[in-house]
Amino acid sequence: MIRLFHQYFSLTSFAFVLGEGLLIYWAVFWAAYFIFSMDLELLSIQPMVWLKILLITIITQLSLYFNDLYEKKSIDNYIDLFTRLIQSIGITSIVLAIIYFLFPSTMIGRWIFFISIIFLLLLLVSWRLLYSLVMRRKFFAEKTIILGFGELARDILHEADSRRDLSYDIDSVIAPEGNNDTQDQFKGISVHYGFDNICDLVEAENAKNVIVALDEKRGLLPYEELLKCKVRGINIIDGEGFYERITGKLLVERINPSWLIFSDGFVKSKTTRLVKRAVGFTGAFLGLIILLPFIALVALAIKLETRGPIFFIQERVGENREIFNLLKFRSMKADAEESSGPVWASDDDPRITRVGKIIRKLRIDELPQMWNVLKGEMSFVGPRPEREYFIQELEKKVPFYRERFTVKPGITGYAQVLYPYGASEKDALEKLKYDLYYIKNMSLVLDLMVIFKTIKIVLLGRGAR
Repeated sequence: MIRLFHQYFSLTSFAFVLGEGLLIYWAVFWAAYFIFSMDLELLSIQPMVWLKILLITIITQLSLYFNDLYEKKSIDNYIDLFTRLIQSIGITSIVLAIIYFLFPSTMIGRWIFFISIIFLLLLLVSWRLLYSLVMRRKFFAEKTIILGFGELARDILHEADSRRDLSYDIDSVIAPEGNNDTQDQFKGISVHYGFDNICDLVEAENAKNVIVALDEKRGLLPYEELLKCKVRGINIIDGEGFYERITGKLLVERINPSWLIFSDGFVKSKTTRLVKRAVGFTGAFLGLIILLPFIALVALAIKLETRGPIFFIQERVGENREIFNLLKFRSMKADAEESSGPVWASDDDPRITRVGKIIRKLRIDELPQMWNVLKGEMSFVGPRPEREYFIQELEKKVPFYRERFTVKPGITGYAQVLYPYGASEKDALEKLKYDLYYIKNMSLVLDLMVIFKTIKIVLLGRGAR
């Protein structure tokens, strides 16, 4: 895996996306080549021809992204794959038609995109079938052995098994002597016993990496053998850190404070904070002005359906545990918690109004929080702010929960785009894994990734309750 802007990316996935972009560019180029009567010299002098092809490439890849064709889990159903490719090309055609209508100068040439569709379908299907074959056969994966026999080792194997794009081929586990029952826990994986000759075993299996995934290291960690492996050129990887890389979350049940203290991350530079605040203030200010007519229409719809206020104002806990009043469009009946007290929303919650269901599904109810961003109480991206009532309970049961208060809460967040709506302590624990990862690796690039995923979720109407 490679690390860019504090983020880990699968090298094979990075090569796949880049390669597909080059194929799309190449398909459009050859369509233009044929349209211009096979005259490369004439093609090369067309005004801004290369940028126009780049525009088509970017729009096509964005369409593929919004059709879940760049998700980590590959699509094995070829009919589904072909259907999504057709949908993506259709969306690309519509978007380009709008762009060409508004900005005629961006058009590369009449019918070029439609000619290139033939090349696109052939190349994209072939490219993805080839990629799927490479991932199944693990042609470029490095052989890796896990040193461990408990829950951490099983969690890593489970996650690795669901990620075919990983550059690691984990097919062996090393457990200590006297743990022969581990054979049943790691079905389909070779299990070796004893920590005395780890290096010899690793070299015999031609492995490049050893992942140290011991639930308890004291008294068990074979320092001398691991050091011997290290100096022989074998890569020794911390299990908790490896889990963070491949999942994009922290395994809070397994890590201890010392791991967090000595790990990379949690850098909050003044420059990043200043840029984040400037972008948030500018975006919220422009957003409120541009969306004012729409906000007025939503407010009218809420008022016409049920009695009560248009906005829902509730105390939430922000950065450094400061209390602020969060602003939302009211999506429930007035005084919804009068009889029940503070409770999480549930599926088909009877308290939600008809207008409320629509604005929650499309995340429109969150729009007034741009006022909180403007005031500096929130950011566009950050952990979602919670109520003090729930926080007091969660802090007793969820480890490291208080670390969420070291950054400003957000309208959207890393946990919100990667984990479905949570309405329990178990969900709170899962979301904290993502929130801590965000806080540890916070960057403007990560914020941009979250915003892109949020747009995708809103457009597809996913994840709300």
